[in-house]
Amino acid sequence: VQLQASGGGLVQPGGSLRLSCATSGFTSDYYAIRWFRQAPGKEREGVSCISSSDGSTYYADSVKGRFTISRDKAKNTVYLQMINLKPEDTAVYYCAATVMATMCPPFYYDVDYWGEGTLVTVSS
Repeated sequence: VQLQASGGGLVQPGGSLRLSCATSGFTSDYYAIRWFRQAPGKEREGVSCISSSDGSTYYADSVKGRFTISRDKAKNTVYLQMINLKPEDTAVYYCAATVMATMCPPFYYDVDYWGEGTLVTVSS
C-alpha cells in the first residue's frame, strides 16, 4: 500500500486549501483513510477519517464545520477540503491507512501505512 499526500501550501487566515491523498495497492475494499496533523512542538493529532466500505466519516472537534473529507473511488484519492483556515491549523498533514477496517477506527487506533506529509501554513 502506498499513500501520497499533496496540496499543502501557504494560505492566509480565512482561506481554503484542498489536500489530496493518492492511494494504491489495497487488496480489499475494507480500509479506512485518516488524516493526522502535527504542528511544530506538538503531538500528532487526528483530524478526520473516511471509511472505504460505506463512506462514513468523522472529524475532530477542532475542525468540525470547516473541514470535509471525501473520496473519489475512480481516482483512488481521498480529499480533505479545508475552509476558514486558522493559524492553529498550521501543521504537517499526513494521510494514513488502516486495512481490514469495515468502519473508521478511533484516532488512537494503530495505523498500518503512512504517507509522507504535506505542510500547511496559515499565516498573514
